[in-house]
Amino acid sequence: MANNDASKIRFAPKGAVYIAPAVGVTLPSAVGDGKTAPTGYKAMGYVSDAGVVITPTITADPVNVWQSAVPVLFNVSAATFTIQATFAETNINTTELFFGANWVAVTPEGGGTATTWRLNLSSSPDLQEISLVVDWGQGDFLNRVVIPRSMIQDRGAITLVRNANQEYQLTIDALDSDGDLGYVLTNQDMTATP
Repeated sequence: MANNDASKIRFAPKGAVYIAPAVGVTLPSAVGDGKTAPTGYKAMGYVSDAGVVITPTITADPVNVWQSAVPVLFNVSAATFTIQATFAETNINTTELFFGANWVAVTPEGGGTATTWRLNLSSSPDLQEISLVVDWGQGDFLNRVVIPRSMIQDRGAITLVRNANQEYQLTIDALDSDGDLGYVLTNQDMTATP
């Protein structure tokens, strides 16, 4: 008999992306409640309906030998863990992460309350390290990916048009963290044999 179980097919109708500085944050050890940011993390807000793309990649080189026409084994030459998302909100977290700079209030000449904020784009920007958490779930089943150290690897263009909101497309790559790229948490019992 086949081990088919339709109740174990999963979708991701709800989720969130959170960021924190890579240094000084306590990494989450539990899957959370699916609604609350982990301690020390900030929510990035709405993500476009394309969702979040999580891509673990391993590059392996074949080891060829004289005695065989096929490789006898593969050697890992590279590994990556990439998160891609397009953020739909224009807020402090999305814009500072996208532009790689911090907003500062511009004090009016003569003093008074600031009504303008400025984000300086450096000609030689520093790349920031962040810790990243992606939560998603369906019903009572919750999942969480935690990346202790990561950096923005690529940014998409912001398109300014009359009939669509501004979006901030980011590709974030995990960095080595004591031999790990990150980890996955879930509250579904994954030890049960199908």
